[in-house]
Amino acid sequence: MYLLTLADRIARGLGRIPNVELQPHREFILSQQTVSGGFRGREGDADLYYTGFAVRALAVTGGLPDESRDLLSSFLQQQDPAACGTIDLLSWLYSAAVVQAAGGKDLLSSQPADLVDNLIAGQLTLRRHDGGFAKASDGALGSTYHSFLVALVLELLGRSVPRPNALAQFLFDRQRDDGGFVEIAPMKRSGTNPTAAAVAVLRTMNLVDAETREDVLGFLGDVISTEGGFQANTRIEFADGLSTFTGLLTAQDLAAADLLPLARVLKYVRSQLEISAGGFRGASWDQQADVEYTFYGLGILGLIFSANP
Repeated sequence: MYLLTLADRIARGLGRIPNVELQPHREFILSQQTVSGGFRGREGDADLYYTGFAVRALAVTGGLPDESRDLLSSFLQQQDPAACGTIDLLSWLYSAAVVQAAGGKDLLSSQPADLVDNLIAGQLTLRRHDGGFAKASDGALGSTYHSFLVALVLELLGRSVPRPNALAQFLFDRQRDDGGFVEIAPMKRSGTNPTAAAVAVLRTMNLVDAETREDVLGFLGDVISTEGGFQANTRIEFADGLSTFTGLLTAQDLAAADLLPLARVLKYVRSQLEISAGGFRGASWDQQADVEYTFYGLGILGLIFSANP
């Protein structure tokens, strides 16, 4: 499975970093768990979105402590996966899998017998005439990123995307002359994150040929920041943690780990994103850490050290 394989890859890289360096980040993440068992973002109560990132970050740095696992299990049991949109559903499913892998309850077994079939049917209602999947039921156009998310949800539910050729054509129709991919059809300027999403799906279909690879790497080369990370697109002049994570992952998956020297990326993430007291910020201008960008920061480090121990 894509997410589990990626988590293992990141965890292996982080395993080469002394635990004393990772512990402040784990402590920061655990400090964001609320009494409800979920994890909070920068403001407000816990929600599934931030909980999913917190769980992913804990999973790649040693796993869930028992007390945290049990609290999380209670939080997930209070949520209704059938009422979740794609992003929250993905967070619920992944978090439930981690709870079970950590010795906790099988949360799916306590759900109605027809839940999985209903969840799959709900995701398929997001399919649009262009072959992609929309962000929500009222969306008229397929979204590159949400098509990627739906594919991940279906995979966690033991299914694959129906009519894969239509999805592949949808993705190729989102590629632009700069070599990257856009989020929705009307857009003309490619973005790092939709490009990473498109490549991830196309790679699972074995549809990234030499020409596509070179085109994508050409785009990624254009969004390398002078700071040592990847920009969200060519108009944004600074790097950020999300784009650096997805850009580095895509370059490595396309066998071009040296597109941006790992030493430069390491310097960027250590000097600009990492907070010594614990956590990672989103970009050099950001003043606060959160669990989402902490996962991306840890993910970047994991990718670096898995590629170059």
